Amino acid sequence: MANGESMPGSQSSPPARSPGRERGFPGLRSLLLALVALGALGLSVELILLEHWSALPQLTPLVTLTLVLATTGAVALRPGRTTVRAFRGVMLWAVVAGLTGIALHFRDNVAFEREVTPEASLGSLTWHALRGATPLLAPGSLAQLGLLGLVFTYRHPALRLPHDSALATEDSPPARDPRTESDAPLDKEIT
Repeated sequence: MANGESMPGSQSSPPARSPGRERGFPGLRSLLLALVALGALGLSVELILLEHWSALPQLTPLVTLTLVLATTGAVALRPGRTTVRAFRGVMLWAVVAGLTGIALHFRDNVAFEREVTPEASLGSLTWHALRGATPLLAPGSLAQLGLLGLVFTYRHPALRLPHDSALATEDSPPARDPRTESDAPLDKEIT
């Protein structure tokens, strides 16, 4: 029909968005990435000031944070499919490294408490290990940083499959499948 009118009974698609524009809060993704970078930088400085490198396992958070900073910079400069996937992998590794760090800190605190008070009960040993000299939840900040980075990658535009339309939205009607639909109405005979 003329003037952009649609036929009665037909569904009209929602207005198209520009390819670079995302739904939701504009700039939220940039803010999340900035928080990841700032958090990684702060944790790196803290670990360096604490000289957190006397044993090989203690190097893990420093190496992880170096990877976090490198992939954060890569995503900020070139937010393509490969860089966002690499960033996501590093963020998953940060979560695993953080949770492992919590377990290692607990193990070290238990070992220390056993040396100091070998006759301590399990409850007392656990309580003192939770409040021990090695900060139990400090590695949790690395896991939290990884989770924040994973939120950044959630439904990231660069991760869309190649056959997805850059303009597709959740509200868009599903694409028509020519194998199951016909352009001819069912009640009319084709002559």
